[in-house]
Amino acid sequence: MRNPLLQPWLTEKSTRLTEQAGQYAFKVKAAANKTDIKRAVEEKFGVEVQSVRTANCLGKSKRQYTRKGLIAGKKNDWKKAVITLKEGQVIDYYSGSTDQGEEKKSK
Repeated sequence: MRNPLLQPWLTEKSTRLTEQAGQYAFKVKAAANKTDIKRAVEEKFGVEVQSVRTANCLGKSKRQYTRKGLIAGKKNDWKKAVITLKEGQVIDYYSGSTDQGEEKKSK
């Protein structure tokens, strides 16, 4: 599978996990398995992954009352992966965000 990582999952709980246990949360593609996720994190961030835990999260059901009646819908289901790194390893989400945009504008 090509790059199963969609985005980092940054919440209060995931930030606390990062600070206390060295674990990082990502939103991943629903078809991704643990070995694909592990390989993608190791290639993208250059770290060693100790373990991967995944959870399928169900999308919320939504209802809206209109003049014509009830409209029911549902948000998409998604998958979350919690990555535990080996001791001393750190992922820096912002390492690629330098002032390259300013350099390109000035040229």
